[in-house]
Amino acid sequence: MSATANESAKRATKQAAEPMGADARMSLRDHLVELRKRMFMSAIFIAIGVALVASVLYEPIVANLLDTYREVTGDPKKKLTIFDPTEGFATRIKVGTYGGLFLASPVWLFHIWRFITPALTKKEKRHAIPFIVASILLFAFGAAIALYTLPQALKFLVKIGGTSTETLFSPAKYIGLVVVLVVAFGVCFEFPVVLVALQMAGAVSSKQLLKGWRYAIVIVVVIAAVATPSQDPYTLMFMAVPMWIFYFGAIGIGKLMKK
Repeated sequence: MSATANESAKRATKQAAEPMGADARMSLRDHLVELRKRMFMSAIFIAIGVALVASVLYEPIVANLLDTYREVTGDPKKKLTIFDPTEGFATRIKVGTYGGLFLASPVWLFHIWRFITPALTKKEKRHAIPFIVASILLFAFGAAIALYTLPQALKFLVKIGGTSTETLFSPAKYIGLVVVLVVAFGVCFEFPVVLVALQMAGAVSSKQLLKGWRYAIVIVVVIAAVATPSQDPYTLMFMAVPMWIFYFGAIGIGKLMKK
């Protein structure tokens, strides 16, 4: 009886220590069902955001971008020129899509997080939250820098054509340039997050990164030159200088987090 009681106690202790047993784990079908639900909810809010931006916020957004265009060209009555009968509709849809994704970003980011977190341990969650917050803030900072450098980039592009040319921007090309510029800055400004993650994973050490700082400076300039859609020196420097600062900052943060 004593041996049987001891075995029962051991079995109960083992079950209590392993709450995520085979019965508690979600099956592949359950994961797919949950993913479908979260994608559906995200799609609904994105669609609402697209409709809101395309119908209500489209004119203010384009008017704001037009002010920069007029400032650069020096013509207060300058307007964007449509060269295609369908370009006006396509531009409204494009602005609505980008704006809708931005407006609905808290919802779809929340659903991505809720879908991933059940597979993470408490320690992994503690590490994941600072990385996610830092990624969002750095992307927003990069987008702000991109909009700040936009007038200088446009001035360079307008003047480089010479005095024998007239500047006429189409809405699709102009808004496309702004979007690519914002995304390029936002993605490149994730640079320190990647470096810190590599140090935390043990793929590279802070000593190795510090030793290769000369190569890093050259690589950053090359990345900035390729990533900037306007290809002007002002935008290149506004992207490269913060990335140099991020490089050395990421080394320090990586050291602290490893400790």
